[in-house]
Amino acid sequence: MDKSHQSALRVQAGIEHPTQINPYLRKKNIKKSKLLSKQEYIDGILSQNIVVLSKAITLIESNLRNHHELAQEIIEACIPYSGNSIRIGVTGVPGAGKSTFIDTFGKHITSFNHKLAVLAIDPSSELSKGSILGDKTRMEELSSDSNAFIRPSPSANSLGGIARKTRETIILCEAAGFDVVLVETVGVGQSETAVHSMVDFFLLLMISGAGDELQGIKRGIMEMADALVVNKADGDNVKKAELTKIQLENALRLFPLGESQWAPPVFTASALYNTNIDVVFQAIKDYIAHTKANGFFAKNRIEQSKKRFRDYLEEELFDLFRSDKEVKASLPLIEEKLLEHKLSAYSAGKKLIDMYLRNACKVINAADNKKG
Repeated sequence: MDKSHQSALRVQAGIEHPTQINPYLRKKNIKKSKLLSKQEYIDGILSQNIVVLSKAITLIESNLRNHHELAQEIIEACIPYSGNSIRIGVTGVPGAGKSTFIDTFGKHITSFNHKLAVLAIDPSSELSKGSILGDKTRMEELSSDSNAFIRPSPSANSLGGIARKTRETIILCEAAGFDVVLVETVGVGQSETAVHSMVDFFLLLMISGAGDELQGIKRGIMEMADALVVNKADGDNVKKAELTKIQLENALRLFPLGESQWAPPVFTASALYNTNIDVVFQAIKDYIAHTKANGFFAKNRIEQSKKRFRDYLEEELFDLFRSDKEVKASLPLIEEKLLEHKLSAYSAGKKLIDMYLRNACKVINAADNKKG
């Protein structure tokens, strides 16, 4: 072997890996956004000021107690101006092209001079609790449409990937004049019932050529869908999409009609080539007319309001319970006894609940004595 031969391969000296946090941002004095007055928020929303609407939604999503109270006052003031939109939930299997579909579908909707709000729920990281919030970059056409408002929000690990305050956000968007609201979910799962409970129409996106499609879909999701769309039906995939459509139609025939008395149709479509998008929107309008005629639309809205009320009670009571100082301090000790099999789950829970109720009674008695 010729030792004088020089190899073309070289090992270059590495560079120091940069910090994950921009040092400039760390040093920079970043001014916090100033809160507006309650009336400024309300007036801005009702005058269709998108900047004020965005600030109000940020207020709704805040976990700070004083922000929560102000947000609820704004929501109450906006309720009389809400309820006049078509609320559409869009979910789908991974890779179904939800964002691309909404981009094309949304442009079709705004072409009829509808005002469209898209609430795109971004999955939050289990580790960092952060989210990318990149839906605006995936909806290039719609993001530049003056009749469209896209609001990406972190799911914050809430049920079904739905941001905790999405229902309140819908109210604000409707008060701001948006007559169609789309809620895009993270993906398909049993917890997608959270989306179903806040929309009028539930659209399920499918794709073909991904194995046994029916095996990857939960029966509960199929039963909740008001229409199914086999997306990406273009090019060499058209025949496969038609086959998938037939399979889904056969599966749906096994399900009885729901309370709405609506038979969910199945369509093939291509968001990329804008094929059959108009057919999907017409089906939604037909559904709205059908359910308004038989009374289901109004009844469903009432049931959704009841559910939100009950959900709020559960959330608020649990937050109050967890914020109790004695409960918070005792929780690790009681959990330890539970894991050591010294307490049953029932006994452990009852101890904490009794502790909370005892402390709550003390607070109420102290308040009564102060009044007296």
